[in-house]
Amino acid sequence: MARTAGEGDRAAAKNKNPDNALPQKLLYTPRFRNKISPGHLIIDSYFGTISIGTPPQEFTVIFDTGSSNLWVPSTYCSSLACSDHNRFNPEDSSTYEATSESISITYGTGSMTGVLRYNTVRVSIEDTNQIFGLSESEPSSFLYYAPFDGILGLAYPSISSSGATPVFDNIWDQGLVSQDLFSVYLSSDDESGSMVIFSGIDSSYYSGSLCWVPVSEEAYWQITVDSITMNGESIACSGGCQAIVDTGTSLLAGPPSAIDNIQSYIGASEDYSSEVGRTCLPDIVFTINGVEFHLSPSAYILEDDSCISGFEGMDLDTSSGELWILGDVFIRQYFTIFDRANNQICLAPVA
Repeated sequence: MARTAGEGDRAAAKNKNPDNALPQKLLYTPRFRNKISPGHLIIDSYFGTISIGTPPQEFTVIFDTGSSNLWVPSTYCSSLACSDHNRFNPEDSSTYEATSESISITYGTGSMTGVLRYNTVRVSIEDTNQIFGLSESEPSSFLYYAPFDGILGLAYPSISSSGATPVFDNIWDQGLVSQDLFSVYLSSDDESGSMVIFSGIDSSYYSGSLCWVPVSEEAYWQITVDSITMNGESIACSGGCQAIVDTGTSLLAGPPSAIDNIQSYIGASEDYSSEVGRTCLPDIVFTINGVEFHLSPSAYILEDDSCISGFEGMDLDTSSGELWILGDVFIRQYFTIFDRANNQICLAPVA
């Protein structure tokens, strides 16, 4: 029988908040709208400030568990998206080191191409000799309107473009952190303070027990979902499915046919708007590793000028079958620990 997250006495790791835990505060921009891409009607963005080079040049980046590369715009880039954001100038950095390698990354909502370089990166700690990307082209309109400059990937090295070492791996390899893990708290507003904590777990951000889930493939932060139900009825993921826990995706994405079933169930139209009030809708329940993780209507119905569904259809079939993305709609409800040492994720209800 499945249990509800936060209940019972499941085995949990010791809560740790060591002296050298490195908190990185994130800013939150609710209801950032990308009016160009019809597939992404509403975006909630979480981003933090890092610096690159000597003297430091500051950039805002998405801390993205759905990718593995760090990149920022550069003075080499002439795309409109670059012109409206901070750009790294190699000539202004004494610790800049060139390479002959290039980089090309395609995301669900945009892409970039550029070159790989080395420099000192400061992310709550000084990370020396860090390889990173400098964009030469950012053709996506999404990146033009984005309230952040670049992306800092926190997924496994196996999916890093051009084999570039991810930031967290480089920090760990240099012995700068004592625990090979990081944790994420995403708030629902910009006042309570979202956070990425490198090498630490802060128990003030969650309640109940920590529920550990093994990573099923060491690429994205991918896990196995047992079932997805509403009112005790299976509405998707019959027989189990794969999902990635992705801080870089705003909504909760799944196969279009399954999402259509959910949208129909909650009364959402093709433009994602819902005529049904939150009080009339049931929880959607994700059973993961035998534990039930509930999303209430207040979590998956996003209020703006109208009520908008937090689900979106996306074709993401993999060798292991259909793939779901548990994005910020899900992570806002569950404090998440990404444990590289043991290749597992931990979820606990937010405090």
